[in-house]
Amino acid sequence: MRLGRVASPDGVAFVAIEGETAKEIAEHPFGTPTFTGRSWSLPDIRLLAPILASKVVCVGKNYASHAAEMGGEAPAEPVIFLKPNTSIIGPDIPIIVPPSSSRVDYEGELAVVIGRPCKDVPAARAKDVILGYTVANDVTARDQQAQDGQWTRAKGYDTFCPLGPWIETELDPADLEITTELDGEVRQRSTTSLLLHDIPEIIEWVTRVMTLLPGDVILTGTPEGVGPMKDGQTVSVTVAGIGTLTNPVAAKR
Repeated sequence: MRLGRVASPDGVAFVAIEGETAKEIAEHPFGTPTFTGRSWSLPDIRLLAPILASKVVCVGKNYASHAAEMGGEAPAEPVIFLKPNTSIIGPDIPIIVPPSSSRVDYEGELAVVIGRPCKDVPAARAKDVILGYTVANDVTARDQQAQDGQWTRAKGYDTFCPLGPWIETELDPADLEITTELDGEVRQRSTTSLLLHDIPEIIEWVTRVMTLLPGDVILTGTPEGVGPMKDGQTVSVTVAGIGTLTNPVAAKR
C-alpha cells in the first residue's frame, strides 16, 4: 500500500494512494486502515510530509564511501543522532538556509517508518515493527557540524528533514538505488546493498536505547557525494521503488 498525508479542499488527512486517486483513511495509517469513502484526485490536493514523527533517529556514516569522504573510517557499530520533529517538511517546501551557516549540504537517504510501539526488538523481528519506507534528505549545516563536534545544531534547523512523497509498505529495502540530483545534475548514486549496518540491525540497535513510537522515522545513512546547495537551487532525492522527493532551497529572508 502507498500511504500519504495530504492537504485537500476538506482539510488534512491520511490517505492511501492508488494511481491518481487518494482515498481518505478514517483515523491513522497504522494497523489495518479503514476508509471514510471520501477520495480526491492527486492534482487536486497537496502532498505533505507523509508522517508525523515524535522523533527522527539518524544513522551516521553508514556507507564506507561516505565515511571516507568525511575524512574518517566507518564506525564498527552504528552511530545514532536525533533530528527534532520540527525539522520535518514535505515535498516542494523550501529548505531554508540559515544565515549563521556558510555551507548547507544535501544528504539523500532511505527512511524507515515505524508502525507500532517497540523496545528491544531483535533483528530477526524488525520487519514486524516497520510500517514502510519513504525518502529523506538529512540536510546538514556542515560548517557547524565541524565547529560544534556534536551534531544537534547542524542537523536540527527547521526544514532540515524533508520526507516524502509517500510511504511504501510493500518494499524490499535490501538493494534500492538512491540518487540525489542538484538542479538536475546527479551528485549521489548508490544502493542500499552497501549499507554497513542493515535495517534489522539498526532497529535492534536503536530499540536497545529508546522506545520507538508509531510514526517515528529512522534515517539509514547517506552514500558518498554529499555537497553544498544554495539559495535558488533545487534538490531531488529518488529511491527506487518509492519515488522522488523534491525541495527548492531558499535563503532565510
